[in-house]
Amino acid sequence: QVQLVESGGGLVQAGGSLRLSCAASGRTFGNYNMGWFRQTPGKEREFVAHISWNSYSQYYADSVKGRFTISRDNAKNMVYLQMNSLKPEDTAIYYCAAKRIGGVVTGVASYDYWGQGTQVTVSS
Repeated sequence: QVQLVESGGGLVQAGGSLRLSCAASGRTFGNYNMGWFRQTPGKEREFVAHISWNSYSQYYADSVKGRFTISRDNAKNMVYLQMNSLKPEDTAIYYCAAKRIGGVVTGVASYDYWGQGTQVTVSS
């Protein structure tokens, strides 16, 4: 069982930066691959970024590649999403999620645990 709590969302102007954090509970955090997703009203939850359990690999949606960076600290049970050069279209609720090894990293159904989300609003 893994419980996830996101923080760090807020209001920022276009071109600005935010750093989202995800605190995980549970002694088996290091066994999970982690992902960030986002969702806007009326739309499906979409994949943003993924990091493997050992930080060996990261994968990004094309829409955020080069602007966002995912990282993790297994000693602290934390996952981060550094978001730079933010655009109004990045406005969404951002969710942290954990998945066991295997499955499609971009698929919502592949993830076993989800946080409650944190709102990110980018003004133009």
